[in-house]
Amino acid sequence: MIPLRDNIPSRNTPYVNYVLVIACSIVFLLQIFEPKNQPSLIEQFALVPARVTDPAAQITMRSIREVQTPLGLQRVLEERQMSPAAIPPWLTLLTCTFLHGGWMHFLGNIWVLWIFGDNVEDRYGHLGYLAFYLACGMAASAAHFLVDRSSTMPTVGASGAIAGVMGAYFLLYARARVLCIVPILFFIQIMWLPAPLFLGIWFLMQFYQGAASITSMHSGGVAWWAHIGGFLAGLAVTLWLRNHRRLRAAVQTRRPGSDHVVFVRSRSGSPWR
Repeated sequence: MIPLRDNIPSRNTPYVNYVLVIACSIVFLLQIFEPKNQPSLIEQFALVPARVTDPAAQITMRSIREVQTPLGLQRVLEERQMSPAAIPPWLTLLTCTFLHGGWMHFLGNIWVLWIFGDNVEDRYGHLGYLAFYLACGMAASAAHFLVDRSSTMPTVGASGAIAGVMGAYFLLYARARVLCIVPILFFIQIMWLPAPLFLGIWFLMQFYQGAASITSMHSGGVAWWAHIGGFLAGLAVTLWLRNHRRLRAAVQTRRPGSDHVVFVRSRSGSPWR
């Protein structure tokens, strides 16, 4: 399911969400245009669990390169030492959330953040949302690290932090709807789905894949437990803050295909507390 938009208007300009989108975009452009003869940003700032476990560890990188020989193209295994982290390795639990592994990885994450982030920022406020986003990113990275502390695979992506945003949205906007592209057999349908259903299915898919990756030698290159950890962290923090009345009031929602406005009241009974 590919989300297109939701039906929750932003009450305030989501400045922090814009800054996060711009920051990830700038870093991705730096990745694309980084000099080939210098250590890559991924090597210096990605989360490498083995490097966090032992900061003095020498990480060997292996890659396959095709070489032209008289017998034709042949694949050659190359090994070299990974460049050391440019910062204390534990800080890469945060810096890795601003890096991406390719165009589809980057665009997918930014699009989901664009859809759900503004509404969560409405409830948290600007500074609160920034702290929440960064904390969820750290929690997601920590979850991935704890599952496999000996992994030498660099891990990058904002999806763990964005999963935290999705967890908050799941709790705060139970009546919201998301317009999605849904493949059904050989047909493509565009339909409105309840946000809890969309996000719930997404989380169950992450949990299934994460559980499968524990017993498998290969996880398909996706940090499933970062997604799970980020979502649960966002859910837990938002639940605590909501129960202690530390969040801003809910905003109005608009029914799909209708000009009628539905006010989602806060627990105090006032829609704009």
